[in-house]
Amino acid sequence: MEAPEAMDRRDARGEPPSGRSLTVGALFLAFAEISLSSFGGAIAWARRILVERRGWLTDRQFAQLLGLCQAVPGPNLVNLAIFLGTRHRGAPGAVAACMGFLLPPLVALLPLGILYAQGAHVGAVRDGLRGVAIAAAGLLLASGIKMALQYRREPWALAMGALAFLAVGVLHWPLLAVMLVLAPCSIALAWRQAA
Repeated sequence: MEAPEAMDRRDARGEPPSGRSLTVGALFLAFAEISLSSFGGAIAWARRILVERRGWLTDRQFAQLLGLCQAVPGPNLVNLAIFLGTRHRGAPGAVAACMGFLLPPLVALLPLGILYAQGAHVGAVRDGLRGVAIAAAGLLLASGIKMALQYRREPWALAMGALAFLAVGVLHWPLLAVMLVLAPCSIALAWRQAA
């Protein structure tokens, strides 16, 4: 893990200083912390740990990387773990980050799955799971708002996000079709803004 003072000394791309890249162990522990902290949804905790606590990504980098990870097949945060691990430590880093994200919940969920199978019919268990789902939705909404705030001075980006939400969240159009339309439009607008 980087020392706090190293987090403040980043290069122009927001990368950690070249001589202080992340270790395989740090990648494993960070993603283990994310997976063990995230009841009902890991995006909020991934942002908190990778951006706020560890300073490995900026808010904008996290939002961009998460968008990329959502555009490729597979679970979003597994994709994010693989990308970040590969970026800093190659294949061993990708394996460490991925295992850090997947292994602790697997060990924790096996006994919980057995207990759930025995008590799923109990009303208190169903009510408890419903409460967890509501809290997870709130965490996801809070993370979405924090990521959207990074684009508050770019109305075209907020419009693209609103269109995606409307198309997928409200109209229930297929995600792939929405992405095939909105991704090229968004890339073109970002390119135009940069020029």
